[in-house]
Amino acid sequence: MPSNNINMWWGSLLLLAAAVAVAAAEPPSTLAGPSRPVTVTPRENRGHAVDLPDTDPRVQRRATGWAPEQVAVALSAAPTSAWVSWITGEFQMGGTVKPLDPRTVGSVVRYGLAADSLVREATGDALVYSQLYPFEGLHNYTSGIIHHVRLQGLEPGTKYYYQCGDPAIPGAMSAVHAFRTMPAAGPRSYPGRIAVVGDLGLTYNTTSTVDHMTSNRPDLVVLVGDVSYANMYLTNGTGTDCYSCSFGKSTPIHETYQPRWDYWGRYMEPVTSSTPMMVVEGNHEIEEQIGNKTFAAYRSRFAFPSAESGSFSPFYYSFDAGGIHFIMLGAYADYGRSGEQYRWLEKDLAKVDRSVTPWLVAGWHAPWYTTYKAHYREVECMRVAMEELLYSHGLDIAFTGHVHAYERSNRVFNYTLDPCGAVYISVGDGGNREKMATTHADEPGHCPDPRPKPNAFIAGFCAFNFTSGPAAGRFCWDRQPDYSAYRESSFGHGILEVKNETHALWRWHRNQDLYGSAGDEIYIVREPERCLHKHNSTRPAHGP
Repeated sequence: MPSNNINMWWGSLLLLAAAVAVAAAEPPSTLAGPSRPVTVTPRENRGHAVDLPDTDPRVQRRATGWAPEQVAVALSAAPTSAWVSWITGEFQMGGTVKPLDPRTVGSVVRYGLAADSLVREATGDALVYSQLYPFEGLHNYTSGIIHHVRLQGLEPGTKYYYQCGDPAIPGAMSAVHAFRTMPAAGPRSYPGRIAVVGDLGLTYNTTSTVDHMTSNRPDLVVLVGDVSYANMYLTNGTGTDCYSCSFGKSTPIHETYQPRWDYWGRYMEPVTSSTPMMVVEGNHEIEEQIGNKTFAAYRSRFAFPSAESGSFSPFYYSFDAGGIHFIMLGAYADYGRSGEQYRWLEKDLAKVDRSVTPWLVAGWHAPWYTTYKAHYREVECMRVAMEELLYSHGLDIAFTGHVHAYERSNRVFNYTLDPCGAVYISVGDGGNREKMATTHADEPGHCPDPRPKPNAFIAGFCAFNFTSGPAAGRFCWDRQPDYSAYRESSFGHGILEVKNETHALWRWHRNQDLYGSAGDEIYIVREPERCLHKHNSTRPAHGP
């Protein structure tokens, strides 16, 4: 063989070996300590941030008569129970709307262990909500009939088949769907994969995110707020990428186009009817209307394990998924130490048995640790109120959204690197039409104005200049903060795989990458022996 061919052959072999070595390399681990901060320069192609039109077949109503649509499954607090939700009938839009009577059609779920043996039956409740505007020329909305049925006495880790609807009305039952309950609580019992997304919306980017997410075959989806972005529209269906820029001074109230919720539910049904999805509110769910009512769509469309977890609120609740105890918190509900949410959180954390559910994972919408200019330190009062309590109980991971980019922290507590602190992961890059956040607060000339901005849904102002550390005396760092491990402005989703009571693999997947490839990955490792004493010594006293 000629020498030049031999050299080429060896070169190709070395490249192949290097590629195999990279592919086989283990992801880094938090056991190695804090990693050096990384910023990935945004790529030119960030996707297609344009909403799906109402002419897209995936968002159009295909159900006829009283047949169910927008079928969805949600978890209860324990794996022996689950919720099934759906909508029957058509919404109405106009100056005058007459709500449907929820008693018109029944709320029944038939279910069993085989598609041809749905031998068990459960019934539930139905409701209708309206979005009303007391201003001339604005269109009002009233929903179809929304049904919520709780299935009880289920076996953990078991596949169930079900139909929902009203068997007394011809054509009013759904097709047969199936879902799997969560594994039983225990230190060696975990769902295979948990997808985490935020700020999803209903754009062409959304469809890419959902396609990539479903290719990873999750057992559970956690959506950390900002769902349909119906409030980016006027009631006549005119939309914008920036509501305040386009309509803020010309409308008497922040309008919404509620059919976008129905479009979202229809598009997501192939996912939500077979994979349980847990949702917590974001700012785009506020949706003010007549009488200062808020969150009507959010409260009505989703089922929450609020009563089962003792919160009795759709804004914060908890549930178990195998050996993981999830806590969903409300960034737009009172989170002060004298408020109901804080008192509930104290009680919920006190009941957690870490020998049964070793992992403590939380989710809420607005991030505490973000280095982007957008929403920088926006909910500092929530962090000040709750971080110490969560730290004292050994919070492992916190998922948030709101900032339209991806960011993962090193282990941190009170802005200080701490081997016993939580890892904070922001996944507000699900696909919404407001586009990406690309500017960092630590870039020259981009530190936000620290003066408080009025916001009726975020209590108080607590973000002041840092008093210690590299940013002492300033509102922002002058470089990427040490607590920020990785940040990138790309759309995507994340997958959490808890391997055992101490190790969990986190992977973040960009939309523009090949299916299955990860843009960021790390093993998050718990060290209970190292951190137990430190956590207990910081437990705050009850009350304000």
